[in-house]
Amino acid sequence: MRPSSPSVSRLDAAPGDGCGDRGSASLEFLTAGLLMLVPLVYLILTLGTIQSAALATEGAARQAARVFVQAPTTAAGSAAAQRALDLALADHGLEASNVALSISCTPNPGQCHTRRGWVTVEVAVRVPLPLVPPLFDLRVPLAVPVEASATQQVSRFWGAR
Repeated sequence: MRPSSPSVSRLDAAPGDGCGDRGSASLEFLTAGLLMLVPLVYLILTLGTIQSAALATEGAARQAARVFVQAPTTAAGSAAAQRALDLALADHGLEASNVALSISCTPNPGQCHTRRGWVTVEVAVRVPLPLVPPLFDLRVPLAVPVEASATQQVSRFWGAR
């Protein structure tokens, strides 16, 4: 039986004995931490932007439907709905160029202000991803679509003065 070689611990090793791992834990921690932290921060930033846009879109649709059914005419209602939409989106920092507004009426699509009629307002917003320049939008769409709708009933006393 051969005698076993004495074991040398890392603490007992001399500097030139091949134990070059000394002091690299902090470098490994920083590298791994940055590789995980940067995408996590970007994910949180992106989700916050999308959530803000969702809240703005839902509030804009609800408020636009409310002011539309309270307006004296369809033209005045459309203008009031557009103003409410612009205000709600501006409060959340969204641009009006990325917004689509649609107003539909039931039971009579041609006459929105019918007593006990229903008005549905749909708002669609394209939310650009944060920190991405627009030149990358050539091949891959870099915006998230957010949509909301709200329905309000026209008062049964509408037009009665």
